[in-house]
Amino acid sequence: MALGSKLAGRMERRLPIIVVVHIAHCPPVGTEGEEETYTDNISSCGARIFSKHAWQLGDSLQVTPLNEDSACGYVIYCHRLPDNRYGVGVKFQDQPATWSIIQRYGRNGHAV
Repeated sequence: MALGSKLAGRMERRLPIIVVVHIAHCPPVGTEGEEETYTDNISSCGARIFSKHAWQLGDSLQVTPLNEDSACGYVIYCHRLPDNRYGVGVKFQDQPATWSIIQRYGRNGHAV
């Protein structure tokens, strides 16, 4: 029996890069709900982000690195970590993220 495309894994390898980002509901509801945090890993299709707050599956999330365009996505998982933070998996919607750090390291994880 063949696995469906959703079960086959990620379409693109995640880069283990820490990037400072702001996260908020998408569309944003002002700066009040915004949190400054950082990523654990990123790709043009998604990211794992640390948060002080629990997010619900399917929540729309706007991710904005410093001096870069925002990417909107939705929460695909939210795991509580031992230090009272959460690891949040975000899959970007519609358009891949085109952040300079992703472009710099390309698909193979090496600087280009």
